[in-house]
Amino acid sequence: MNRFAMLFAVTALVLAVPAAAQTQTPAAPVTYPPYGRIITLAEAKIAVAAAEAEARKNGWNVVVIVVEPTGALVAAEKMDGTQYGSIDVATGKAETAARFRRPTLAFQQAVRDGNLNSIFTGAMALEGGELLIIDGQVVGAIGVSGATAAQDGQIARAGAAAVLK
Repeated sequence: MNRFAMLFAVTALVLAVPAAAQTQTPAAPVTYPPYGRIITLAEAKIAVAAAEAEARKNGWNVVVIVVEPTGALVAAEKMDGTQYGSIDVATGKAETAARFRRPTLAFQQAVRDGNLNSIFTGAMALEGGELLIIDGQVVGAIGVSGATAAQDGQIARAGAAAVLK
């Protein structure tokens, strides 16, 4: 075999190995809980009260928003001393969780991992938006803002746990 043919064969082999190594089995599709009925005002008040209790226990002043699966407002509370900007942020967190059927922490983590697609969709990529699930179905979402993102998430999860059935 002449030198050119040998060099060509070795180069083709070297380039083919990484390409074969990159072949991956496709991941199973991610599934999210289905939408259900709309959360009632009584259920929303339970979520808000549990979230407020968690916030007060820790000395955090926050805004708590509960929305239907469409993102339409059901209940809102602004604790005394909370900055006004938190109203829009909590609303965005609740709407994002409801419309995308996942906690906003998923979007925050995606951005941390370098995937900016979520913020181009209008999703709020900050922890503090959680799904409200009853009978395995999304009936709404809760959004919290006013403390750190991690603290907002803690408060939102307390509110969500209060209505989980």
